[in-house]
Amino acid sequence: MTIRTKAPTLLDNRPVPVHAKLAAAWTSFMFLYIYVDYFHLHKPGVIDDLRAGVIFEFDTSPTLLTMMLASVAIPALMVMLSMTLPARVNRATNLVVASLYIPYSVFNAVGESWDWAPFYGLSIGIEVLLLAFILRSAWTWPRTTAVPSGPATSDLRQ
Repeated sequence: MTIRTKAPTLLDNRPVPVHAKLAAAWTSFMFLYIYVDYFHLHKPGVIDDLRAGVIFEFDTSPTLLTMMLASVAIPALMVMLSMTLPARVNRATNLVVASLYIPYSVFNAVGESWDWAPFYGLSIGIEVLLLAFILRSAWTWPRTTAVPSGPATSDLRQ
């Protein structure tokens, strides 16, 4: 027979800083974004189109590839920027970029057949949920009240 001598302890669940939540969400977005593009290569005919110099009905060109690189580089940079920018700039940047990426993510399904609706519906749905989490986290960024400056409050700031 076993007798408990210690009370069970709860796991420590400290609040996660908004910076870390945003960086984690952008990281998840990037993994999903890249894997959706990777799995897209498995669609019949895609590799043949790539070999023929066509990507999504567009001729492969330096301009097209630069635009595609930028579309991946921006969320990748948001991981780092979410951890390093000051709160006010960070909040605004996340609100703007996530807002712009929602229609961009939905646009990826344009021209696809209904046979692929589950694939694009799931991938775009998760991308939009992650972007909505980013928007919510940035929008509800906790605020602190400013301490008025003066001789009476100098001790509070130290």
